[in-house]
Amino acid sequence: MPVLFDDDFLFEDEGGPRATRAVNSWLRTLPSSGAPSPNSWRAYALAARDWLVHLRRHRVSVFGTRQELVAALGTYADRRLSGPFDERLEFSSWELQVTALSRFYDWAEGEGLAATVPFTVATGKRMVQGRLVETRHNRARLRRPKPHVKVQYLESDFAGLFRYGLAGLGPDGLEDVSFRGRFPGRNAAVGGLVLGTGMRSREFSHLLVHEVPPLPAEPTEVPIPWVVPELAARGWKFRTTWIDYASLAAVHSYIALDREVSQGSWRPRRPLVVEEADFYGGRVNGRRTRWAALRPEERLRLVGPEGGSLLLALS
Repeated sequence: MPVLFDDDFLFEDEGGPRATRAVNSWLRTLPSSGAPSPNSWRAYALAARDWLVHLRRHRVSVFGTRQELVAALGTYADRRLSGPFDERLEFSSWELQVTALSRFYDWAEGEGLAATVPFTVATGKRMVQGRLVETRHNRARLRRPKPHVKVQYLESDFAGLFRYGLAGLGPDGLEDVSFRGRFPGRNAAVGGLVLGTGMRSREFSHLLVHEVPPLPAEPTEVPIPWVVPELAARGWKFRTTWIDYASLAAVHSYIALDREVSQGSWRPRRPLVVEEADFYGGRVNGRRTRWAALRPEERLRLVGPEGGSLLLALS
């Protein structure tokens, strides 16, 4: 069973027991309260430790007033969800943090240690097997994506005309000699990507070249999954959309030809240098990081070892 202690190895002061003593008492109840796994004990202990460190940083008591605890939870969520690399959590890890702290404060209320909790709980009712039951929802939890993403499509003839225009072609699909636009290869490929996946502007404009799914070995009528990174998605909600083979093939052609020509040694003022990049992530400034954990403003600063942006669509 994990045990928390302060740097001075003391568990009480002149004013009484410290918060670590209460946390350790709660940890000892886990095996008999629905958490029999030692892995869960360790995860809950680490969640409680991080929370205590945050409260101490802001000089808030673990059993402080409701106003103090709610404010501390807000700054804690901001730091853990969008703070420095070494402290940022994946969304699933944040859910574990919320679960652990919610269970701790529920136990503390039952023991008479806590008069209030930092969480806001919404109650409601829903039907379960013909019976109306009451439900509780902790508002500190993140919204979960719906199982299906609704994509609204343009009419096929207008979509085709739109793609021709992006590529500098006329309505007949032949070269338009009056075309004066720039980057038709990029625009046509990314335009097809947007039409095929239904991505929003912030989502496709911050995509990285390494996040493009591999092209199947042979043409297929089956849609190809495309994961939309949550920190660049609307509401920070992870979701999966789809793209057809022809549109994905156009994106790969753009990467191999037009994008390679436009790539240079550009570097931002505060570059995030990426090495050992693959489909899932890379070593960013020496630290292994998943692409999904990067915010839009951080994606703009990503460069390769020799320079050059990692964004998919370049000018």
